[in-house]
Amino acid sequence: MDGQRDEQHDDTGGRADDPVTGADPSPPVGGRPGPLRRTGVILAVLAVGLAGAVLGVLAGGHVDTDIGPFRANLALTPASAGGTTVDVPPLGALLLDSHDGPVHLTVRLGALDQSRTEALLDDPASISRASQSAVEDVRTGVMRLGLRTLASTVLVTLVLAGLIFRNVRRTAWAGGLALLVTAGSLGAAAATLRPQAIEEPRYEGLLVNAPAIVGDARRIANDYTKYAEQLQRLVGNVSQLYTTVSALPVYEPAPGTTRVLHVSDMHLNPTGWQLIRTVVEQFGIDVVIDTGDITDWGSEPEASFVGSIGLLKKPYIFIRGNHDSGKTAAAVARQPNAIVLNNSTTTVAGLTIAGIGDPRFTPDKNTSPAGSGLTQQVADQVIGAGEQLATTVRRAPRPVNIALVHDPASAGPLAGTCPLVLAGHTHARQISKLPEAPGQQPTTLMVEGSTGGAGLRGLEGEKPTPLSMSVLYFDQDKMLQAYDDITVGGTGQAQVNLERHVVQTPTAGAPASVTPTPTR
Repeated sequence: MDGQRDEQHDDTGGRADDPVTGADPSPPVGGRPGPLRRTGVILAVLAVGLAGAVLGVLAGGHVDTDIGPFRANLALTPASAGGTTVDVPPLGALLLDSHDGPVHLTVRLGALDQSRTEALLDDPASISRASQSAVEDVRTGVMRLGLRTLASTVLVTLVLAGLIFRNVRRTAWAGGLALLVTAGSLGAAAATLRPQAIEEPRYEGLLVNAPAIVGDARRIANDYTKYAEQLQRLVGNVSQLYTTVSALPVYEPAPGTTRVLHVSDMHLNPTGWQLIRTVVEQFGIDVVIDTGDITDWGSEPEASFVGSIGLLKKPYIFIRGNHDSGKTAAAVARQPNAIVLNNSTTTVAGLTIAGIGDPRFTPDKNTSPAGSGLTQQVADQVIGAGEQLATTVRRAPRPVNIALVHDPASAGPLAGTCPLVLAGHTHARQISKLPEAPGQQPTTLMVEGSTGGAGLRGLEGEKPTPLSMSVLYFDQDKMLQAYDDITVGGTGQAQVNLERHVVQTPTAGAPASVTPTPTR
């Protein structure tokens, strides 16, 4: 009709609203044109949908999961470049070009699960199984993360749109848009996935100097599997060697003999614990002395490695090495049978023992200002530690039988303060006499090799570093009478070697000597 505006009617007799905006398509009387209003509402729905998607990813795009023995957190964040960051606190991070944007995955490794870690330590074959299951653990965690992220973005967007629009249709369109954007982003990341990126990581933090974590990990893992299987067979031979050596006529331990097991530089090798437990049981060890570097990086996850100390059920005397942090020492101290010495003394099994931790913490020797290079600063630190311990030994209420330092360079100031100094650090066994001053007692320095075969780094060469430890025999006067050097060969060296040394009692004015008695 003339003078009247035609109206569109829906089936109910009312005017049909815009399917997106839910608004009347006709312009209001005296208002702006309808298309401009619809455009504004559509832009508002787009903005709310995108904002909801971003907020939803930030709020809910994370999940906790188990990856092998680790408790890990997986998180997604919006990003233009994509990629994956594997965060290994406090060591640093691995950066992987795993996929294209617009989402970035962060994998943050947390604490080790004690039960699963102990299972790995007790059964080296489970390491291979764990490496296989870890891939499935990551896949399952990522699937959970994707579903959680989708649900979070839709929920956040619906709440946000409902508060802004107060219109069911606009809220539904915003939620659908957020779902589409998030699903499309995850799909784009999955479609551009590059599994080979794990072989070409970039490193941050301390990991810059540890490319073997990924680059050589496969070769080292394969070598370690062979190594561990071989060592399991070899460790059983230690008891047979003990039976043979005990029958030697050159030295028969008296009933009152105190047996001390000296270990050092475990460097996270779980096979070392198997060897230690075997020797403790077969040799009737009274005290275990550890001269440091039980871990590699001194990180919190590594602290679970020291849990095997409690299984020995023997006093365990420990000093911190340059690879052990304060957290490492604290973890050892929490073991019921452990005593941590730091410029202090203790008396165990009738032996008075003094010890001091290494003054350095250098898991990354290249970047640490107090690294292992022979600088004046390092020399002052190392020698200063020996001087501090020498003062403590002289002031001790009881004569000290054994002094412990990690680096043999700290032993010099201890000459004449006690009869025996034990050390590690060099991964090479050696014995020597410290310079003797007139009127002072002679002091022997015994440096142990690596009980952990120098850890994973011991597998990098053509011939793996063997596992080594020593059993020290003290008489009723707590003087060293003999010692057995135990060496367990690595890959290609299928043998256990035990070499007995008898300390000859010196005559007047003559120094003590050592006679080796090798046995294979």
